[in-house]
Amino acid sequence: MQIKETANEGLKRAYAVTIPAKDIDERVGSEVKKIAPQVRMPGFRPGKVPANLVRKMHGEQLHAQAVNDMIRESVDKVMADNKLRPAMQPKVEFGEGYEEGKDAELTVELEILPEIEAPEIKDLELERLTVPVKDEAVDEAVQNIADQNKSYKDAAKTKKAGEGDQLIIDFVGRVDGTEFEGGKAENTPLVIGSGQFIPGFEEQLTGVKTGDEKTITVTFPDDYPAEHLAGKEAAFDVTVQQVKVATETKVDDEFAKNLGLDSIDKLKELVRGQLEQETSGLTRTQMKRQLLDKLAAGHDFAVPQGMVDAEFDQIWAQLQQEAAQSEDPEAMLKEVEDEKDDYRKIAERRVRLGLLLSEIGQANGVEVNANEMQMLIQQAAQQYRAEDRERFMEYVRTEPMAAAQLRAPLYEDKVVDFLFNKAEITDREVTREELEAAIEAEDTAEEKPKKKAAAKKKAPAKKAAAKKDDAKSDEKAADKKPAAKKSPAKKAAAKKADEKKADDKKPAAKKAPAKKAADKKPAAKKAPAKKAAAKK
Repeated sequence: MQIKETANEGLKRAYAVTIPAKDIDERVGSEVKKIAPQVRMPGFRPGKVPANLVRKMHGEQLHAQAVNDMIRESVDKVMADNKLRPAMQPKVEFGEGYEEGKDAELTVELEILPEIEAPEIKDLELERLTVPVKDEAVDEAVQNIADQNKSYKDAAKTKKAGEGDQLIIDFVGRVDGTEFEGGKAENTPLVIGSGQFIPGFEEQLTGVKTGDEKTITVTFPDDYPAEHLAGKEAAFDVTVQQVKVATETKVDDEFAKNLGLDSIDKLKELVRGQLEQETSGLTRTQMKRQLLDKLAAGHDFAVPQGMVDAEFDQIWAQLQQEAAQSEDPEAMLKEVEDEKDDYRKIAERRVRLGLLLSEIGQANGVEVNANEMQMLIQQAAQQYRAEDRERFMEYVRTEPMAAAQLRAPLYEDKVVDFLFNKAEITDREVTREELEAAIEAEDTAEEKPKKKAAAKKKAPAKKAAAKKDDAKSDEKAADKKPAAKKSPAKKAAAKKADEKKADDKKPAAKKAPAKKAADKKPAAKKAPAKKAAAKK
């Protein structure tokens, strides 16, 4: 095997590899000897078929397998001999015009990971913003639970239904005078103002009384999932069986017991724990942002463009998807297009931070142990059907790239925790609003879209992706970590809570049409779902 370096510029490397024809032939001959004892052919005793006949029968298949194996071995040899750390899977091209009996020629192109000196972390200082959970916040949260678990009682027959009242109705829907599947239901509860039914339905029932019959006309949204109803006008004959009014829900031991708890104190204890967990998550996010900014400010080194391209492609796909769901997709797409260069800078920052965090982790012995990895595999397998879980688990065990991808989120969390433990941390008590404002603050204009984006209150698609920049950067740490001397793990499949919060903060009004469309599925052949055509 002959290996010749043909390119060495920056992080890019290229090699020309020649596998001699005689080596390939010897490999095929060796394989023939291995399988010959198992070959059976009429006229020969088992195991006594001549090698030339075995080669004639299976030579083409054995030759193809030998070439593939030797290509893989040659790539491994290139990596080992030159002590290369690939940033991504090497690009391997087989020479044109190859045929059996000739030397096999191939080119190997790749980008390598940069040499990074692990930074000094002994002088790392971070501020931790903490939010104490006050009794008032717990009481408010408990009251919200009570409001969501309202009970209703029959109102007087003369009572006109208003906002917040519950109706028990029967309805039959028709399009062009014909009933449609899923447009009929009986004894259906509907709270006026809940937004439970399609737009215009609830509003027309304001003011009805028990026993009233009314025909209302609504138009299904253009994006309604049932194509035969989308954009169509429908008439619903509605009978009001009962108007009900909400009863006061007392927040006491009895209320807690209805929720399956021993007492109201136990409910408050659980609520307090949940609020503390939420604020702890926000505090962690805020500290991660600080940490990343400090690391980014102190390090600037070349990064593999293939990794940047892959990261940018992910960001860009998300932006396009979210822009398409905004109120004005065309304007939104133009807006993100205008700031394409800024998003590429975000991608480069994420890659650089990921490589840096990975280097810190490796230099300090941070690792995901076998038990932790096994738990990750088992958890991930739960998303598959029972019959596919074992196959998925076997795939992860045998495929380094898949294993590294699965390991990535936990690995980066452990690196960040390691740095937190090494840092000098000072605590400052703030309100939840101040903590959230600190997280949302755009502290590093260099790595984020231009400040004018925030000033102009961009649509959700832009805000979500931009705000996720710092929170997600550390989540890429394990993505950039070489796996078994091969390319690093790809993007982590699992998303973090702090990522999710960026999406959760999108203005509801911007997303309402899409969400309603998704929820407004018609009955679709199941009795309980018959209500869905009128419902959202």
